[in-house]
Amino acid sequence: MKRNYKLLLVVVALCVGLFSFMPKGDPTDPEKDKLLLELLTFVIERGHYDPAVMDDKFSKGVYKDYIEALDPSKRFFLQSDVDEFVKYETQLDDQIKNKDLSFFNLTYNRLMQRITESKDFYKEVLATPFDYSIKEDFNTDYEKLPYAKTTAELKEKWRKQIKLSTLSSLTDKLKMQEDLKNGVANDKKKDKNGKEIAGKNAVTLSDKDKDKTFAELEKDTRESSLKSLNEYFDFINDLDQNDWFSVYVNAIATRFDPHTNYFPPDEKERFDVSMSGKLEGIGARLQKKNDYTEVSELISGGPAWRGKELETGDIIMKVAQGNQEAVDVVGMHLDDVVKKIKGPKGTEVKLTVKKVDGTIKVISIIRDIVEIEETYAKSSVVEKNGVKYGVIYLPKFYIDFENNDSRDAGKDMAIEVERLKKEGVQGIVIDLRDNGGGSLKTVVDIAGLFIEEGPIVQIKSAGKKKEVLYDRDKKIQWDGPLVIMQNSFSASASEILAAAIQDYRRGVIIGSKQSYGKGTVQNVIDLNQFVRGNTVGDLGALKTTTQKFYRITGGSTQLEGVSSDVAIPDRYAYLKMGERDIDNAMPYDKIDPAQFNFWEKQNNFDAAIENSKKRIAENPKFKLIDENAKWIDDRNKENVYSLNIDQFKAEQNAIEEKAKKYKSIADYQNSLQFNSLPYELEAEKADATLKEKRERWHESLSKDIYVEEALNVLDDLQPSKTPVLKKGMVAKGKKDKLVKS
Repeated sequence: MKRNYKLLLVVVALCVGLFSFMPKGDPTDPEKDKLLLELLTFVIERGHYDPAVMDDKFSKGVYKDYIEALDPSKRFFLQSDVDEFVKYETQLDDQIKNKDLSFFNLTYNRLMQRITESKDFYKEVLATPFDYSIKEDFNTDYEKLPYAKTTAELKEKWRKQIKLSTLSSLTDKLKMQEDLKNGVANDKKKDKNGKEIAGKNAVTLSDKDKDKTFAELEKDTRESSLKSLNEYFDFINDLDQNDWFSVYVNAIATRFDPHTNYFPPDEKERFDVSMSGKLEGIGARLQKKNDYTEVSELISGGPAWRGKELETGDIIMKVAQGNQEAVDVVGMHLDDVVKKIKGPKGTEVKLTVKKVDGTIKVISIIRDIVEIEETYAKSSVVEKNGVKYGVIYLPKFYIDFENNDSRDAGKDMAIEVERLKKEGVQGIVIDLRDNGGGSLKTVVDIAGLFIEEGPIVQIKSAGKKKEVLYDRDKKIQWDGPLVIMQNSFSASASEILAAAIQDYRRGVIIGSKQSYGKGTVQNVIDLNQFVRGNTVGDLGALKTTTQKFYRITGGSTQLEGVSSDVAIPDRYAYLKMGERDIDNAMPYDKIDPAQFNFWEKQNNFDAAIENSKKRIAENPKFKLIDENAKWIDDRNKENVYSLNIDQFKAEQNAIEEKAKKYKSIADYQNSLQFNSLPYELEAEKADATLKEKRERWHESLSKDIYVEEALNVLDDLQPSKTPVLKKGMVAKGKKDKLVKS
């Protein structure tokens, strides 16, 4: 993935309303901005593991990332704007040191001007029908495309971009209309209850649309695009100067390394919630719809869910604290609405809501601790060849930094392992796919469940001797066959656990060729602690890289990641999206190994790995997945799309025909039956939402060819299986036991 990947995510988040910024106060307080810049450089230069030199090279990096973050699609700025901006390209290091806001003020004011101008562009474009018979095309490789030189060129770029979007929607509608007329089901699937559900990318079309003319469908697509763009600009209008300044601050922070980030106050709170998996509030997810705040989901088990009065789709009109006067929240920033609704456990909040049927209702809710169930470890049991196995999914290494007695990943994993043992499982799969990391402490605790005692990870801080984190508890929670699943998105803490299990030869690592490659440790530092007599408000926090961690064998996971013992083809195998693909990532290096003993109880370890490799090589489905991955990589490099409807249809039909070859991948079904554990079956009786979530998870497991192969490996690791060593393979014995420090 290109260097601007992270910042582009920020911009995407801006567009969908998921990114939160600095608190709403004076949006043009230059003293607060200057103080923030001063604190940023002060903390990073003194706390970062290896701070970059703030020179002209650094300045160029900040400039590039910031401009790309402001206008990634190059649909706001003109070339003349960029020509004016580029004069500052090598001056930003000096401006940062001198707390000079000239560059930010220039870019911010110009962006506001261009955004205001562009509001008329899309409305003008969508006011009249598109002519799809013209032979023209549009290139979506924005990074390589030049900026528009004139306003006329910029309008033309907007026209083509919008035309491509509406053309794609129109062709989908036309195809569905044709299928409706022919009585063909369109991407319709059924859930376990036989209810029809639309496919992931299906375009909905009612029976009344079956007889619509081309002109009517074309008009529908323009109206839909107009609504989407109106909502996008409504959100843009809701941002203030502080919001954009945080983008500038993060462009500076991430140049030190990809994982050093600035957290505005609200974002810091959100980070804490993501790490602990819990919050104090009513347990409802909200989203902005024009000027209104809508309930998008109720969190299972939360006070709103328990009260059964607030419902998905309700519009929140007013918020009152207990018996205080209600405050109108229509038109209010989403973050501010959330602040008013959240609050300490045991306190009352009253919501005036407009129900889906149009009625108005006042709902009283007593706030409580809300646990976000999706954050936590969960397990399932499955039987294969007459043997029962357990699967534990760990989405992140969560912990509550404020409360040591609270649940965390280490404690929960120990509980899940014990529950599986009671069910009589003969092997365990730990699924770390897409797990981006979390608490280092919980990694040590979890790894310790599977070994007697010993080092788990080595840590090095700048200018200090290495520190080795040990599991000192001789108790082994699980000494049976073990498989760890990972993919290219498994990062940081996931890589520590996988590396430790691999280095001890305690279990088999299976998944993508290698994991993400993040071998650094970050600390979150409250910036307010450095300011006495603070009069400018909450300054937020800085997450900065303070350490690097190393495997017990001495090598870093930085850039290299953890190579799977059994590498399985996946859809993203050929795309560049690891740490190694980021231009300012920290380097790979090695330190001395720690002393540890290999696990001796798995005598068929190597045979199980070789058997799995052979199965994968001979499996036509995995061959198809690998071919699909290469095709996805090729498709990812194609950026030019025709805006002529006949040619566009032909191109899309060709893609669909090619994609049909790979449809069987998604339709794959194994013969395994996954089930909840007894304690959860009881909970599901009283919680329909939890039951539905578990059923969806079990259904996905039953379609997961990777989980199936992980269970095959567990099968081969069973003590009853005699190891079959191929020529050239050597059984590991006591001579291999010791790695000396």
